[in-house]
Amino acid sequence: MGDSHISNRSGQSEKWSRRGILAALGAVPAVTLLTGCGGGSADASPGSGATASVQAATKKAVVSVTPADGTTKAGFTTPVVVTVTDGTLASVKVTGNDGSTLDGSYNDARTTWTSSKNPHSGTTYTVKATAESGSVRTSTFTTTAPGETFVGYFTPEASSTSGVGMPVSINFTHAVSDRAAVQKAITVTAEPAVEIVGHWFSDTRLDFRPETYWAPGTKITLGLRLKDVQGTDGVYGVQSKDVTFHIGREQISTVDLDIKQMVVRRDGGTVATYPVSGGGSDHTTWSGIMVISERFKQTRMESSTVGLGDEYDISDVPHAQRLTTSGTFVHGNYWASTAVFGHQNTSHGCVGLHDAKGANDTSVDGYKFYESSMLGDVVIVKNSGEKTVEPSNGLNGWNLSWSDWKAGSAL
Repeated sequence: MGDSHISNRSGQSEKWSRRGILAALGAVPAVTLLTGCGGGSADASPGSGATASVQAATKKAVVSVTPADGTTKAGFTTPVVVTVTDGTLASVKVTGNDGSTLDGSYNDARTTWTSSKNPHSGTTYTVKATAESGSVRTSTFTTTAPGETFVGYFTPEASSTSGVGMPVSINFTHAVSDRAAVQKAITVTAEPAVEIVGHWFSDTRLDFRPETYWAPGTKITLGLRLKDVQGTDGVYGVQSKDVTFHIGREQISTVDLDIKQMVVRRDGGTVATYPVSGGGSDHTTWSGIMVISERFKQTRMESSTVGLGDEYDISDVPHAQRLTTSGTFVHGNYWASTAVFGHQNTSHGCVGLHDAKGANDTSVDGYKFYESSMLGDVVIVKNSGEKTVEPSNGLNGWNLSWSDWKAGSAL
């Protein structure tokens, strides 16, 4: 065969061999195949690349709660924790059947929420957690009740008015080994504000006072947040409450047993002077600062209760006001001669004022002093021949210096 000629647009002809023509025609399908791949790899498999990314984006957020849903005896000494996988948390709400709520905080990634406080014991909680994707998880659990509990009985009584020497004294029904935890759960504040510090007299007694006597008119608030606070191994508090007290006028009475006289000063001025009789040489009266802790129009006094055998038993002692736990009172005395008061110390340790049987004679000193007094008033005894009363013997912590008082704090 002769050579084939193919004319181009310019009218010129080119000479092609059969092999060249076939080669040119074979290149066209190859280019078309390459173009049809769209730039992808010929061996791409389903589920990889873009398809895998789409699948990851559509995973459902999974929310979990600790304690687990349906738990009936959950612990109450650790916080509630909510976590999410494959997502982030939009909101968490924890509500107790007692009306309480638990606040909390998220981690930086908002994948974990932790309550700022532990749940209460013996309470059923509902947790509602919502993920940013819209997934909602509702979970319910109930905390167990503590096996053994304690409470703190406080002085003075709620809403009462006391004298300027009244401390806030708390006596616990169970010995406390973790004093710091218990003291931290108790607050005492005052209006007007003043520094108030707690002092442990024993593992069952904690008192609070300022450096000096309260200012007249002070409002005191005691906050007890003892619920679920562990006082000792396995023993938890149950109280969560606030109570208020008030301080009335200032009355400070000074008993000088050298001259057998008591001077009563109120708000800085002398309002009365009474002749008295204190403890005799065999039964001297405690010296020091004492606070009236109990008041009785009439009461029975037996020597056997204070370790003095059967020396006396008087069923109707008038106008008795307790100064120590060990049995020191300032009280009326109708059985001694009026010549005793102001001249002799003849008692078994109490401070006596002339009084009348029946406690109704308004003209006698015992009646007058009793009517002028209130719980928390200060009675200072000096020149008694006896050592200073122990600060724990009654509400008498004022006998400790401020530095010694603060040394008894667990915080």
